[in-house]
Amino acid sequence: MKEVQHNRLTTQVRWLDGSTTSLPNLWLRDNCDCSDCRIDQTTEKKFLLSSVSADICPEEVAVTEDLLTLTWPDGHVTHYAAEKIRALSTDASTPITYWDSSFRPTRTDYRRFIEDDACAATAIRAFLESGALVITDMPSVSGTVESLQPRLGRIRDMPFGRLHEVIVDPTGYNVAHTALPLPPHTDFASANWPPSIQALHMLINECEGGESVIVDGWAVAEVLRREQPDMFKALCQTPVPFRMFSDDEETFAVNPLIKLDTEGAIRHFRYSNQLMQPMNPLSPGVAEFYQAYHELTRRLTSDASRAVFRLESGDCLLVAGHRVLHAREGFNPNGRRHLQDAYFEHDCCRNHLTVIERRSGV
Repeated sequence: MKEVQHNRLTTQVRWLDGSTTSLPNLWLRDNCDCSDCRIDQTTEKKFLLSSVSADICPEEVAVTEDLLTLTWPDGHVTHYAAEKIRALSTDASTPITYWDSSFRPTRTDYRRFIEDDACAATAIRAFLESGALVITDMPSVSGTVESLQPRLGRIRDMPFGRLHEVIVDPTGYNVAHTALPLPPHTDFASANWPPSIQALHMLINECEGGESVIVDGWAVAEVLRREQPDMFKALCQTPVPFRMFSDDEETFAVNPLIKLDTEGAIRHFRYSNQLMQPMNPLSPGVAEFYQAYHELTRRLTSDASRAVFRLESGDCLLVAGHRVLHAREGFNPNGRRHLQDAYFEHDCCRNHLTVIERRSGV
């Protein structure tokens, strides 16, 4: 029998290995996984926390062979293995690797990506870690990007079309429809929740120039946070308007360029020089924001940040839309150049990886 202490709010357990864990009583009661508290068919929680007192305390607590057993005032018994407690306290988040101009995305063959679970799992892990992936040898057929759905999840319908045609078009609504260079940007900064994965499938590329450029926005922002914390703070706090429109569509949103999670980690980076709209110059903090915005733009467009490579016909570039900025060098429209892109969601991609791993054990 190992030492167990409990009070009105917590239960402290000393396990066989000598480690000590302090567990909230309400947590212990809420997460009981017996058939009375969970739906057997679905494993979903059936127990409702408000059915017990907020100061519930176990009447009996024991640890035997690293198994914690609690008996509650109503006679209900809950068991927890030490292994389960340790697993819940282990960080299961996807590792993130930051990069600079020397980076080149992992390349994976289209057929193997679609047909081979092990290949797909390896490629998706690389994508989740770096925010970029190139799928090679895709058929240069319009709509082939649809075939990525079994691996990435369903395509997200967005304004301006389900699949977006990027060709030189004198009537186009966006600078992408010209041969001009595109500065680093994230797509749909004019949406409150921009798509979190973009697939850019180069159907054909016979032009001189037009090299693809990607920038790790999170990496640039982290360096700025370390070197210029006040500027970083301004980018997190100042709302910025963005708009993209055509004769038939309208998108408009006002959001800071950087959003953090509850732990302070960067989770959303938006930047689009071409879609940014004039801010109210009399708003508090605009002058400070513009100093930060100038510095951020300088860093995003520097040679040290820009990873440059060429997408050939049949290549498809995936980028994490809340992290990686993409761009294009200007090109000579002396040949055919047709890129088709579509949008997916990061959650669906990550969840598909879990299913692949569970199904095949890779």
